[in-house]
Amino acid sequence: MLSSLSRPRALALCALPVIALLAVAGLAPLPFSLAQPGSTADVLGEDDGRPVITIKGVPVRRTEGQLRMTTIVATGPRAEVDFGDVVDSWFRTDRAVLPRDAVFPPGKSDAEIEKRNLGQMAESQDSATLAALNYLGKSEDQVDVTLDLPDIGGPSAGLFFALGIVDKIEGDGAGGDLTGGRNIAGTGTISADGKVGEVGGVSLKTQAARRDGASVFLVPKGECSDARAALPDGLRLVPVTTLKDAVSSLRALEQGTKVPSC
Repeated sequence: MLSSLSRPRALALCALPVIALLAVAGLAPLPFSLAQPGSTADVLGEDDGRPVITIKGVPVRRTEGQLRMTTIVATGPRAEVDFGDVVDSWFRTDRAVLPRDAVFPPGKSDAEIEKRNLGQMAESQDSATLAALNYLGKSEDQVDVTLDLPDIGGPSAGLFFALGIVDKIEGDGAGGDLTGGRNIAGTGTISADGKVGEVGGVSLKTQAARRDGASVFLVPKGECSDARAALPDGLRLVPVTTLKDAVSSLRALEQGTKVPSC
């Protein structure tokens, strides 16, 4: 048994290894990536002087307003993230700590990861085109759609590519711009049959959207709670599950009728 005089010294000696371990942990790289709000792009506009959406074969409408797809930016698979970085990010609404393997496939080179992301973008563009043409009752043989946004990878722009195509093609049966002149932002994957899928990082994407002037954000319905977690003032959340939902909600917003909310 330790005497009352020796106990404080003994406790101090026992604490030294713990302090040393914490110091080492604070300096050692951790298997996380740090994410923050990324860029946004108006799919109705241009990127580096080229239209994001080009349509041939059918009459095309001159659109107003903006449809902004949103992104997040994460530290790379070989970037060192230490304990201090993680703690700092935990206390900020404009940062998120993500398991590195959830962001980047383990064991892949930078070139392989980039190729994968660009492949997902290409698949997303194909699905978006099919979803939009199916919604409009148009045939691929009738309409030639080109989507050009080369510097962004991943599938999360699918919904907004589809909305942009619908908005640009005349004779969609509804008339008028989808945006009503507003700056609309959002995110979501899309399948060829028009189903909207979840994407992750929505609380950061809402911040990117508001930063770039959006007043409305379309979010996959299952991610409403995440989107509300750090929702910027002045940004309205609208949940969607299908392309039809998204179009209907934007039409209702334009007409001043009831719009679903998260």
